Amino acid sequence: MSYLRQTRGNRALFSVSTLLLSIIFFISKPSNAQSSSSPDFACDVTRNPSLAGYGFCNTGLKAGPEKIGFLVSKATGVSRLGIPDYNWWSEALHGVSDVGGGSNFTGPVPGATSFPQVILTAASFNISLFQAIGKVVSTEARAMYNVGAAGLTFWSPNVNIFHPGEDPALTSKYAVAYVKGLQGTDGGDPNSLKVAACCKHYTAYDVDNWKGVHRYTFNSLVSQQDMDDTFQPPFQSCVVDGNVASVMCSYNQVNGKPTCADPDLLSGVIRGQWKLNGYIVSDCDSVEVMHASQHYTKTPEEAMAKSMLAGLDLNCDHFTGQHADGRSRQQPYGNLGPQDVCTADNQELAREAARQGIVLLKNSNGSLPFSPSVIKTLAVIGPNANVTDTMIGNYHGVPCKYTTPLQGLVETVSATYQLGCPNVACTEADIDSATSLAASADAVVLVMGTDLSIEREDHDRVDLLLPGKQQQLVTEVAKVAKGPVVLVIMSGGGLDVTFAKNDPKIASIMWVGFPGQAGGLAIADIIFGRYNPSGKLPMTWYPQSYVENLPMSNMNMRPDNSTGYPGRTYRFYMGETVYAFGDGISYTHFNHHLIKAPGLVFLGLDKSHPCRTTKCQSVDAIGPYCGKAVEVQLRVKNAGNRDGSHTVFLFTTPPAVHRSPVKHLLAFEKVHLGKKEKAVVKFTVDVCKDLSVVDETGKKKIALGRYVLHVGNVNRRGTRVALSTLGASRRTATAPSTLRGYSGGNPRLSIGRRPNPTNPSPIPALFQAESIIGKRPDISSGTNAAIAIVTTLASFTREPHRHRRDLIHKRNPYKN
Repeated sequence: MSYLRQTRGNRALFSVSTLLLSIIFFISKPSNAQSSSSPDFACDVTRNPSLAGYGFCNTGLKAGPEKIGFLVSKATGVSRLGIPDYNWWSEALHGVSDVGGGSNFTGPVPGATSFPQVILTAASFNISLFQAIGKVVSTEARAMYNVGAAGLTFWSPNVNIFHPGEDPALTSKYAVAYVKGLQGTDGGDPNSLKVAACCKHYTAYDVDNWKGVHRYTFNSLVSQQDMDDTFQPPFQSCVVDGNVASVMCSYNQVNGKPTCADPDLLSGVIRGQWKLNGYIVSDCDSVEVMHASQHYTKTPEEAMAKSMLAGLDLNCDHFTGQHADGRSRQQPYGNLGPQDVCTADNQELAREAARQGIVLLKNSNGSLPFSPSVIKTLAVIGPNANVTDTMIGNYHGVPCKYTTPLQGLVETVSATYQLGCPNVACTEADIDSATSLAASADAVVLVMGTDLSIEREDHDRVDLLLPGKQQQLVTEVAKVAKGPVVLVIMSGGGLDVTFAKNDPKIASIMWVGFPGQAGGLAIADIIFGRYNPSGKLPMTWYPQSYVENLPMSNMNMRPDNSTGYPGRTYRFYMGETVYAFGDGISYTHFNHHLIKAPGLVFLGLDKSHPCRTTKCQSVDAIGPYCGKAVEVQLRVKNAGNRDGSHTVFLFTTPPAVHRSPVKHLLAFEKVHLGKKEKAVVKFTVDVCKDLSVVDETGKKKIALGRYVLHVGNVNRRGTRVALSTLGASRRTATAPSTLRGYSGGNPRLSIGRRPNPTNPSPIPALFQAESIIGKRPDISSGTNAAIAIVTTLASFTREPHRHRRDLIHKRNPYKN
């Protein structure tokens, strides 16, 4: 599925296809707006003559109380101007939802396609899939709108770190793709939206309710470095690259100030720096919370005033309502109706999304896939084996239909079911019945994990263990099983299943997230080999010991050796993991061969730049050298006997300055290859955008030192490219074996020649690579801020903290 790239331009009429024709947030962006110092005005008929006939653009009318009614999510209409009531609050995080009251399933549309919870979709690492889901969701939303069952403003996606994964690059790419899919700006008129998306919850919002620390009163203490390096990039991408229609500020305070009342965060960053072309809305009752719960203001009126002055446009509160415009048939997408909801194609996409996201974490001796000709009887055990609502997760609507894991499995083989525990809390376990069943079956599938009673909005998990007696049940069943045992984990995040990972009686472990309405079919597809698993973990699975002495209220990403604080995410945490970010195996295996290393780029510092004459740790990521790019190419081969999809990751380990990440994801690409088939994967690395790091003050810098580009898969072999940026004179490039993060092997070095030594001006440059085997290249005198390239082909080792990330761009019907 190919989509046109939308350039961020001016919207002559921000209208969500003339969003209800009248009630909308008309935001004028005329072509000459940038040359004017005056603010944009929605009803400036000089710039937008087409608005002259609208009654609500008559500024001579008195409408004070009526305007106040527009400041809340259930906006009161103005009948004398033809403005109806409107509920701004609808949700579509992974399918149209009835949360918020803006959409409902009580009329002609009884349900909508329910896709996997976002964390599982993110595990596909397939950007085109992200966008395809957004497109289907918005099609169903417009179909519902046309029959009065939905609005046009959807407060989705959630782009807080961890929701689509722990990495800001992945979260950013997900955000942009989903927003473009929802808003329909991949083709046609870029000034008209299919629906209006909203990126939330801005910002540094990662605690809901953990051991008495509540989101209403939580003060998120965040360094400027972590803010600009981790928490802000997804929101920036939403606004700048996705051209999202709205941003939602969060409940929490950031460094002592409520986000919805912080003019620096709202007017300064969102509108000022990022140039939001849309509106800012609060999370529901955030304005009330800053007075009633945080006591930040003395009166409710002061809370409202501070929020509006900070840049808030709309306050979400408890009101609900519904309106559909009678002229919707005249608008784009006006031909959509109930027949376009829950179509066979839409439901197949839900199944495909679950299949692409499911992560196979263990598969001893190739136990999976099962063959129906060998496995005649199957024991299916566990509290999540026959669930429905659990599969569709939080903020769900009414799905088209459900297929539970049990239902999916029995479509292929005969299966006997035993609950094992009455629920996921598993305070009691019927171990005798479960073991008796397991002992007589050819194979066992245990479906365990969590549900919304354990992890949901306003309820954070307090540990990483399987709840109650689930571990005991799994272990006892595995002891007596006569055939292979598969552990299927249904959860919204990682769990410490070290016991199962180390148990030889448990042949396979599979993480399925909350897989959506077709989750049972997807699980069966993978277990019986109809689909080759390709998902990769979008988050680190920590051991239980990680959380026992680590408060979740500590928002620092970087480790602190003085206090023993270990840091968070694969980018900074160097301790033991149960499974690492990017883990995930296939029924086939893939090889890589490097065919092109980075090319020639000149930095070109000004003659007056201080780093031409003195040693510098870094230079600003702004300058004539920005916009330069280098290319990495590798050939990927499916070396096995099954067709399969594969994610290729490109990471960098930057120089150890400014407390930079140990490893950072630059890009990913997913490819689908038939058995023995090959393909070339290309990565383009922008020197300033991709290789920059964030310093302690939040400024982007190009660090001067050695960069290592890690290219390859997450198996034991891969390709590493070391890119060295040598700063100041008389620096010597060293062999990659000395580089941080290098895991050994015999390096083959390639280094470029220095510029003409007779040239008196030391011009910084990125040198063209040429092979020099077995010696250290000398980049000594006369080259300030020079960048050289070193390439290595080496064996990966299983590091305690394996920095690996799979980039997967699947060649399928949803290909970019």
